[in-house]
Amino acid sequence: MNKPQLMSQNRVRPVKRETFSNQIAANLRRAIISGEIESGSQITESDLAARFGVSRGPLREAMGQVAAEGLIETIPYTGTRVLKLSPEDVREIYSLRTALETLAFRELWDRRDEAFARELEVRHKELISTLELDDHVSSSEAEVRFHSLVYEMSGHKLLLESWRRIAGRLQLYLAEHQRAPGRKGPIVDAHERYLQLALGDRLDLMLKEIDAHMQRGVKQIEQYLGVAE
Repeated sequence: MNKPQLMSQNRVRPVKRETFSNQIAANLRRAIISGEIESGSQITESDLAARFGVSRGPLREAMGQVAAEGLIETIPYTGTRVLKLSPEDVREIYSLRTALETLAFRELWDRRDEAFARELEVRHKELISTLELDDHVSSSEAEVRFHSLVYEMSGHKLLLESWRRIAGRLQLYLAEHQRAPGRKGPIVDAHERYLQLALGDRLDLMLKEIDAHMQRGVKQIEQYLGVAE
């Protein structure tokens, strides 16, 4: 009888400050990726503190996290702004992704196991399931999560760190694209070949698909951004 009581007490302990900052960062990230806070708009600590109902201390830490992901930037004598998408941003993020993902598969290839296969299939199903949602944040998050696995299991810490630094910006790009007229989240078969090759026995074909996959992404998003501008 004592254990349930102790567990209940644990649940109501005050949230640690670091955890609270992470929660604020998650809320700020979602507001940016969803378009609730518009790309290119100026933001201030006072406005965000009022929006989220928090004090400036943990908010400042949260803004630091989101800035490290490239979603916001502080310009001297100008202020802090939300990242504004551009075709050049897209080209850079996808060219870097091509290099990173190629290295990730090279590092992982001979060490792939059943756990990798199962998890990749699970994440692929999660990605496809977002087609049923009218939630571009969830769709873009699921797509980033699908691609994250190879980095997570590559055994290359610096590579994983590099991926995490661009993942937030990638999700922003994807969400912007998915909000374009006529789009409803990821295309059903867009990752099917990628999945099959990632679980196959031809590294050369996998690397070719990475390049083709990224090139398709660049063209699609640049087309949207060209219209948006």
